[in-house]
Amino acid sequence: MVSPTMTPPQPFPAVAITCGDPAGIGPEVACLTWATTAAHGRARLRLVAEPALLREVLERRRGMPRLNIESVAVDDPRPSIPGTVLVIDPGGVAGSEAVVPGTVSAAGGASAARAVEVAFAATRAGHAAAIVTGPLHKEALHAAGYDVPGHTELLARACGLPDAAASMMLWLPADPAGGRGGLGVVHATLHESLRSAVARLSSSGIEAAGRRLADLLVPLLGRPPRIAVAAVNPHGGEGGLFGDEESRIVAPAVARLAAAGIAVTGPLPADTLFLRASRGEFDGVVAMYHDQGHIPVKLLGMHRAVNITLGLPLVRTSVAHGTGFDIVGRGLADPSSMISALDAAVRLVEAGWPRLTS
Repeated sequence: MVSPTMTPPQPFPAVAITCGDPAGIGPEVACLTWATTAAHGRARLRLVAEPALLREVLERRRGMPRLNIESVAVDDPRPSIPGTVLVIDPGGVAGSEAVVPGTVSAAGGASAARAVEVAFAATRAGHAAAIVTGPLHKEALHAAGYDVPGHTELLARACGLPDAAASMMLWLPADPAGGRGGLGVVHATLHESLRSAVARLSSSGIEAAGRRLADLLVPLLGRPPRIAVAAVNPHGGEGGLFGDEESRIVAPAVARLAAAGIAVTGPLPADTLFLRASRGEFDGVVAMYHDQGHIPVKLLGMHRAVNITLGLPLVRTSVAHGTGFDIVGRGLADPSSMISALDAAVRLVEAGWPRLTS
């Protein structure tokens, strides 16, 4: 019995997990994560997926764990355990028979998007503290009628915010084999062509991305981070010979970040910057466009990397890999990225990271 003078123990926060496109490896990764993650001891996990499709995945795809499936309401308070997947049925999708493994389809895109919408609604209503997403396929998403490039923009618009309000960050946790304390890379632009990204760059956008990165790294590292800002052009522009974006756009943002008390350096040539960061000189990097940040992080540790959305009033993390249509059902799906994404989400919630409640 709890004494009247004692505060009763609070339940663990709930985390809503989506599989991404059901035709890809997302359901496999989600099930493997559920069966092996230690996060059950820190959070109440919920998988947002169509139960029939999930059963089919567990029964027919190679390498799947033996798991029970139990449908639950979005506000079910019970804890989660490794052997039984607690599933929130998103409803409103075409059904498992319309999804062909390894194939792009409108049904797959609709299923992925609907799961995110339900997870978002659960977070907005206070039934979940964070969202962890599996990989979706942009062509399937568009075939389903969703005119968004990906999760980042989908969630920004659900929050009633413009796409630019959100930043995409890759978090590379420390290598368990003896790596350093982790590396965060935030992008000043989102999913768009290189031409569009460079045209969109602004000092205010770079500054906002740098502030978000520095703020997020504190709970992940447990201390103020050291930030580097990448140059746009090769060799940092060579004093204007290769372009003036460094002096005209990037340097003013770096100066404002430094004035805000952030330990920041830049603009630095990207070809050597990431080598220095990989050796522990920096904790975070502000990249100017998608591939400038994604390629080095995935080379350093693709299966450990986590995608985190910054700038929104909720916690959302994701795997850093794609749908893997070419390896569906072959027993090759690696859950490491989703396990890391789940761990990062729980750590952010435990640190009091913003959550959407209205």
